[in-house]
Amino acid sequence: MSECADTTRENAPKAQHKGHARTTAVLAGAALLAPLGLLAASGNAAAADSGVWDRIAQCESGGNWHINTGNGYYGGLQFSAGTWRAYGGSAYAATADQASRSAQIAVATKVQHAQGWGAWPVCSARAGASGSAPAASSGTVSEKSTTKTKKSTSESTTKKSTKKATPSKPAETPARGTNNASRGTSRGDYTVREGDTLSGIAAEHGTTWRKIYAANESVIGTDPDLIVPGQQLDL
Repeated sequence: MSECADTTRENAPKAQHKGHARTTAVLAGAALLAPLGLLAASGNAAAADSGVWDRIAQCESGGNWHINTGNGYYGGLQFSAGTWRAYGGSAYAATADQASRSAQIAVATKVQHAQGWGAWPVCSARAGASGSAPAASSGTVSEKSTTKTKKSTSESTTKKSTKKATPSKPAETPARGTNNASRGTSRGDYTVREGDTLSGIAAEHGTTWRKIYAANESVIGTDPDLIVPGQQLDL
């Protein structure tokens, strides 16, 4: 007989019976919710498991983070070139196989947040992946900074090497003159100019060419008719 159909009992026992029923229902509900809470906690723990990427990589590529078999997919998590670029992978390397494990995980985390674990439908299931992807390791940021530092250092070294390799301006070599010009480097009262002759110089200075030649034979040489511009003559 149902409780609602039982009209022979007094009100007080009915109320007591109903209160007992409610208590039993509440306890039963709590008992049902407890496993769900444990399940939720278990799900969060799995999502925070950073090893999930290694398990997926083991399934996708045998755990080889730098694999490139030529099938159009690269790295441990088998990114296509288009997906790698679309989610910022170009900041690390041209294709995933050329990037480090932490860089690939950083990009994979972005893909998972956008597409879910369905981006790796078979291997994510085998790896027991659930919930959201674990946060990317801070080592990825350090790696990027290190890469930039190495690049800056390399550029600085290249610039220094370029500067060292630049030839210095060669010293100007004085033009070599004739033997007579070499002899005419001694100090004198007159510097021979182009077109000069001993006769002209003598007339200009009120003397004779013979006197000038006699005083400067060591400079002029054996031919008094051959004087060279730049020679210094004693008058």
